[in-house]
Amino acid sequence: MVTRVAVVGASGRLGSVACRVIEEQSDLRLAARLNSRSDLDEMLGADVVLDVTTPGVSSTVVDHAVRAGLDVVVGTSGWSEERLRLLRTLLAGHPDRGVIVVPNFSVGSVLATHFAQTAARFYESIEIIEAHHAAKVDSPSGTAVRTAELIGRARADIGPVVAPHVDQRARGQQVAGVPVHSLRLQGVVAQQEVMLGGDGEVLTIRHQTLSPSSYEQGILLALRAAAEHTGLTVGLDSLIGLGPGAE
Repeated sequence: MVTRVAVVGASGRLGSVACRVIEEQSDLRLAARLNSRSDLDEMLGADVVLDVTTPGVSSTVVDHAVRAGLDVVVGTSGWSEERLRLLRTLLAGHPDRGVIVVPNFSVGSVLATHFAQTAARFYESIEIIEAHHAAKVDSPSGTAVRTAELIGRARADIGPVVAPHVDQRARGQQVAGVPVHSLRLQGVVAQQEVMLGGDGEVLTIRHQTLSPSSYEQGILLALRAAAEHTGLTVGLDSLIGLGPGAE
């Protein structure tokens, strides 16, 4: 069986990678390439929609696809808990449809976040430093937000991290109680460090993306899983046995 995929945001960095890798597969077919000038109805010949647009557009794309009876993989940042809550409400009215929201398609990044979540119970002092290319339009990154939220969940029973001087602007943005510092630099693709401080030691969990090709495995994994998942699934970790699965 061949799955037809419509890529929305096809002319962007991640969209270009996705279109190329889809065309190389025998079980996937690139049914449509949509850009900022496209009518969203151009996606209607597909089975799955891959949304790799911008935070301001993504929710409109997903809403249109779900209401049209299509499954969706979201690779766009900016899906806060409030947005996910609204998406759960939408999917409750379309129980046969599924949306997989993926903050980061890199398997290595997902593993690093999982390791940070595991370590978070053992350290009270935790901060995140993330860096992306200068053209990235949002901060903190979706990966950093996801990491901070999972750290917060891991510490739910033992209390928030220690984050002194939060009134100082240079201390970063608080996400789930975790200070997050964002860098936007030329020459960088993507990287994230989670620093965990304890008595006499610092544990650093670092992941660096050297090429957009690191996203290919995760893109294919999510697209192939889309037809099998209904409801909302958040995170590639859910698809590789590290997360709780569909919500």
